[in-house]
Amino acid sequence: MEKDSRNSDFLYIGNKILEWYRNNARDLPFRQTKDPYKIWICEIVFQQTRINQGLNHYNNFIERFPDVKTLAEAEENEVLLYWKGLGYYSRAINIHKAAQQIMTDYHGIFPDQYEEILKLKGVGKYTAAAVSSICFGGKMPAVDGNFYRVLSRFFADDFDISNSRAFNYFSELAALVMPENVGDFNQAMMDIGSEICKPKNPLCGECPVNEDCLAFSTQKVSLYPLKTKKVKTEDLALTYYFVHRNGKFLIRQRKDDFIWKKLFEFPESISPGMEQFITHSKMVTHKLTHKNLSIEIFNVEVASEKVWNDFITENQYQITDVKGSHEKSFPKPLENYIQNSLKD
Repeated sequence: MEKDSRNSDFLYIGNKILEWYRNNARDLPFRQTKDPYKIWICEIVFQQTRINQGLNHYNNFIERFPDVKTLAEAEENEVLLYWKGLGYYSRAINIHKAAQQIMTDYHGIFPDQYEEILKLKGVGKYTAAAVSSICFGGKMPAVDGNFYRVLSRFFADDFDISNSRAFNYFSELAALVMPENVGDFNQAMMDIGSEICKPKNPLCGECPVNEDCLAFSTQKVSLYPLKTKKVKTEDLALTYYFVHRNGKFLIRQRKDDFIWKKLFEFPESISPGMEQFITHSKMVTHKLTHKNLSIEIFNVEVASEKVWNDFITENQYQITDVKGSHEKSFPKPLENYIQNSLKD
């Protein structure tokens, strides 16, 4: 069947979805604006974070960095600090660089074309489509996991979403049902995918297009979407030394070539002879995307002022305390360790 004729057949679905959205759209602060900067930030914040978990983070971030210029001129460590609690800190580094890119390459004006938005650091096809459609009337579907799930169930389509062509394939499917108002349609699909057409225990009875959904009508909703390729999870062992003296402890900032880019950490080794100051150790487990971390943290309570000073001088560590650590961004397991170790 030709694409144009199918589009005319299924366009009523998009209109049903739009009608549902007009009456049921979630009341979210970033939906009260067409400011592309705020829409961009919200899309990045909520890529890996549920709305109810990330809303305060979004509000605090926008309050501190209300526009591109403010964000571009900020220090990277402060941007990371305001990203604290959201994880995936490379996103914060990227939006900081992208803000500087907008100031330099676009004279401080957020680009209004999909192709130009796509050039920004850390911006992918989904985000570019979302911003361009919501703010500038762009016509690209913002295809993400929600689109994969809703469309594969609606059409009972078993195209493998782990396939490298999945984005283009489901973009074409979306075009079949997409109405003229693409911005609202994209937001409606986000709401349906996250609130109704959930990965597990979907609320099919509340779906505005359940009467037309092939997976629902054949009672095969649980079979979609199809995903065969699983990303291999890597086990990674890390060792840290919590070196402290008189309420102060040593830290340094990570580089940007591995996990936890630009966050602060404890020393990963100690000098010969410092083993005598180890009082105990603790094993901590932590999960990252595609990585299972086993972290052993040794508590090193240094009694000798000379050893303390020599170790700092040799390794150029920074000195901080619990209060000072609140002004820096640490990986979650290290932050937890700090709070539990010296709070007394």
